[in-house]
Amino acid sequence: MAKVAPSTQDFIKIENIEEDVVILKNGGLRQIIMVSGINIDLMSEEEKNVILNSYQRFLNSLDFPVQILVHSRKFNIDNYIKNIENLEKVEQNELLKNQIFEYKEFIKTFVKENDIMNKMFLIVVPFNPISLIPAGGFLSKLNFLGNKKEAMVKEKLSLEQNKKINFRQLKQRSDQVVEGIQSIGLRAVALNSEELLELFYNFYNPETVEKQNLNIANQSSS
Repeated sequence: MAKVAPSTQDFIKIENIEEDVVILKNGGLRQIIMVSGINIDLMSEEEKNVILNSYQRFLNSLDFPVQILVHSRKFNIDNYIKNIENLEKVEQNELLKNQIFEYKEFIKTFVKENDIMNKMFLIVVPFNPISLIPAGGFLSKLNFLGNKKEAMVKEKLSLEQNKKINFRQLKQRSDQVVEGIQSIGLRAVALNSEELLELFYNFYNPETVEKQNLNIANQSSS
C-alpha cells in the first residue's frame, strides 16, 4: 500500500484562531504580542543601564514562561513603488515626472542589490489548560443512567465555561506582559485575530508578497 505524503497542514500545530487567541492542536492557548524596537547603541551608558535594569525587573516579575521571537524578512516595497508610480502618472510637469521616474528606478535598484531587512519583535504568551472534565466523568455516569442527551448538553456547557475561564487567564497573563513592556518605555500591542492570520500567512509563505505589513508596534505612541 502506497504511503500518503503528509500535507502542509500536518506540520502546522495551529488548530484555530479565535477571539485573538491561537488555539493549538494539543489544546494549548497562545497570545502574541508585537513589541516596538529601540536602538540601544544610540543611548548613553546611563540610559542603557536604566533600560536593561527595567527589562531584568520585567522578566523577574513573570511567574510563567514566555517565548521571545525576532523575525527578519526582506523589506516589501511594492506598495511604496505603486504610490510613486501613481504620482508619476498624474504629474503634468515633464521635469518632475522624469525625476519621479529616476527616483523610482533608484529605489528599485537599491533594494534589489541590498538586502534591506524588516525586523519584527514578538512575545508569545502561553497558557496550557488542564481539563476539568476527567475521562469517564459525569458524561459516562449520565450515559449509564440512560440520559445521553442531557449529558451531552451539560458537557458542552461545561467545555464552553472552561474555555472562557482559560481565555480569561491567558488574557491576564498577556496584560501583565504588555504592562511590563510598556514600563520599559516600549510599545506593546496584542495582535487581534485578523492580524494573527496575516502574521501566520507571512510566516508560512515567505516567498510570496505579504498581504499586509504588520507595523502596529512601530507606530509612534500617541
